[in-house]
Amino acid sequence: MSWADIDGDRVTVHDIRNFDYRSETDFTPAYYDKTFYVSRLRSVDVIAVYWMGPAIAHVFLSFGFADGDQLAISIEARKEKGEGYSTVKGFFRQYELYYVVADERDVIRLRTNYRHDPPEDVYVYRAHGPIEDGRRLFLSYIEKINSLKDKPEFYNSLTTNCTTNIWLNARINPDHVPFSWKVLASGYVPEYLYETGRLDKSLPFSEIQKHAHVNARAQAADTAADFSKRIRE
Repeated sequence: MSWADIDGDRVTVHDIRNFDYRSETDFTPAYYDKTFYVSRLRSVDVIAVYWMGPAIAHVFLSFGFADGDQLAISIEARKEKGEGYSTVKGFFRQYELYYVVADERDVIRLRTNYRHDPPEDVYVYRAHGPIEDGRRLFLSYIEKINSLKDKPEFYNSLTTNCTTNIWLNARINPDHVPFSWKVLASGYVPEYLYETGRLDKSLPFSEIQKHAHVNARAQAADTAADFSKRIRE
């Protein structure tokens, strides 16, 4: 599990995941440490991953910094080795809550390039709002990551899942979006953010969604050092 040292504006994140994949289940584990400066945070992207229709998605965030670095943080159920995921089991304290802190070449490329059964569609949306909100949200995530390292918590399929935890962290900002059934029906989170003015509204949502789809760009970028830049072009 990742953790971080916080020294004023400087946050050093330890054990950022960046696996070298040959397939979804065949990979070489790799981790690295990196220092980020909160004052240099420039963007927050919302990533939505679909594999079973429009109503359900796995949603996570990626924090962008002035030097082009991206830090993705995906809230998931932490499964034991050989253990599958069950939504029903997730209601009954069967999984630990896990913040996957990863390089986008890992956490996005795994889904676009290596998961085929079923295939997954990945959309990257740029969130709109005061950058100070994004910086407070980033620190809220970091503090929760450190808290979970010291005191594990259970994942719950309804109350502490990928999207409800994003909303809970976002409450650090007074102007956070209100709770909605679309937070629970996670596939509609991007549409809800559009409706509440947290995505670009210069185009219809259908056009925003079309431009946000990154599978083809991610497959072309593959292991490129500038993977994050290429998928956003």
